Amino acid sequence: MLTFLSSQRVRAVAASLALVCTTATVALAPWHTAMAQMRTLPDFTDLVDQVGPSVVNIRTMEKVVPRAAPGGSGDEEMLEFFRRFGLPMPNMPRQAPRSNRPAPEEDQPKGVGSGFIFSSDGLIMTNAHVVEGADEVLVTLTDKREFKAKILGSDKRSDVALVKIEATGLPAIKVGDVGRLRVGEWVMAIGSPFGLDNTVTAGIVSAKQRDTGDYLPFIQTDVAINPGNSGGPLINMRGEVVGINSQIYSRSGGFMGISFAIPMDEAVRVVEQLRTQGRVSRGRIGVQIGPVSKEVAESLGLPKAQGALVTGVEAGAPAEKAGVEAGDIIVKFDGKAIEKSGDLPRIVGSIKPGTKSTLTVFRRGSMKDLNVTVAEIEADKVAAKPEAPEPKPKGVAGQQYGLVVSELTDAQKKELKIKAGVRVEAATESAARAGLREGDVILAVGNTEVASARELEAALAKHDKKKSLNVLFRRGEWTQFAVIKAAS
Repeated sequence: MLTFLSSQRVRAVAASLALVCTTATVALAPWHTAMAQMRTLPDFTDLVDQVGPSVVNIRTMEKVVPRAAPGGSGDEEMLEFFRRFGLPMPNMPRQAPRSNRPAPEEDQPKGVGSGFIFSSDGLIMTNAHVVEGADEVLVTLTDKREFKAKILGSDKRSDVALVKIEATGLPAIKVGDVGRLRVGEWVMAIGSPFGLDNTVTAGIVSAKQRDTGDYLPFIQTDVAINPGNSGGPLINMRGEVVGINSQIYSRSGGFMGISFAIPMDEAVRVVEQLRTQGRVSRGRIGVQIGPVSKEVAESLGLPKAQGALVTGVEAGAPAEKAGVEAGDIIVKFDGKAIEKSGDLPRIVGSIKPGTKSTLTVFRRGSMKDLNVTVAEIEADKVAAKPEAPEPKPKGVAGQQYGLVVSELTDAQKKELKIKAGVRVEAATESAARAGLREGDVILAVGNTEVASARELEAALAKHDKKKSLNVLFRRGEWTQFAVIKAAS
């Protein structure tokens, strides 16, 4: 028997079914969202299996002379005290006769760190501070084998070290392309925090090119790094090592959400030199530099605040021979743009000493190319201040800027190897705040050379008091640059 429904009844049934379907869809929506989110979260298990065997634990030992046992020299000194002052001798335990032989040195634990296998023949990368001062380095693999390692080289400036163990067929890491690393990308670390071997932590890349050192732009992450993680690898989601965990920012000594890793491309360059020559040679040109602030850029007429401001030029250094002057702004070196001052030492440091390069400076409103031969970096030298006789002031100038100056004698010009300038007899207020002091020799102000107090006064009279004043001066063997801020 067939039952016929009216069109109105059919529409009512259809509406009810639609409501049921809609309700079901709404009910399922949170589940679908949760599943989608779960699919986007990374799974590190395969990476741990892949890279874990390449990570090692590093323990360092140092030789120390043990302290004297009770009844030693300390007791003898006490007995001598009682004898000297005629006091009754205390009952003291008898001691064995002293030996003239020095006490033997003992091996004591010095520190714990991490490292990773760079090549299958036993080369291991770690931090320089992990092995610094160690008399013995012990490397433990994940299969519990332990080896004594030899330090092939260590570079404090980059905090990279290379050690070698006598083993073959080891699981070496794959080096990743740091240029492909993106902020926000997931990364993982494996190491031995507080001596806990093979600890895995993960997070994201927080920033790149972070300036925390002279020669390395660090990778910043929020991966948990603690003492003992130093020297371990920072790994991307392709199982490649992109950095060496090196530093943390902390007020407590423990992890606070900010950690830094040495970029692997920089580390590999260091390691190649350590492997071949046991040391790292870096280029230098002999300049002191500072950042180019908006104020400095405006005072010099530079359209954009960029480059490295030359605040000092070392006498006889490659920069001086090339014609670099204090007050120049280096905007390009060896064809590479200098966006900020920290770029310059990294670029120059990466150039092989003896290489002829070109640098571009902004000077007095125009760009100028200079040819320079890069020298090898060495220990910083303290410039000796020439002991010139005190000249008698022959004029006073620049008092509105806190300056009192005098003329230079011919003997002083000859000793300083300059043709002109005025000596600062006193620097107060704005001049003192800019860093000028008695004994400095002013060579130019506001991009105008001065040979006498009268010329200095004339140059200052023409300067717009609402703008900052740049000053080129000589201190000892260094030509330097300062900016006297305009009065507010």
